[in-house]
Amino acid sequence: MFRLWGKEMKDGRLLRDTVICDDSASSRTQKVLSALEAVCIAFDLSKPIWLDSNIAEFRRLDKTRFHQDHFVETIDFDYLEIHVIEE
Repeated sequence: MFRLWGKEMKDGRLLRDTVICDDSASSRTQKVLSALEAVCIAFDLSKPIWLDSNIAEFRRLDKTRFHQDHFVETIDFDYLEIHVIEE
């Protein structure tokens, strides 16, 4: 089972979080993108823009952070972090 943890952080504190589970036969990339979309829907956010630094960090650590620069709209938290916690 694939599980991705999404969390909003502000001033070093967890504001809210959710875990998205996916049992589909999709590729890992598709699972990550659909889980990120589900996190954004749950938190009522626009989808962030993946930069090369996000892709590299995600490949290395299975997690990445999206700051204000990654969103078109203004956000009221410091960053959104996604982390694969189970594959």
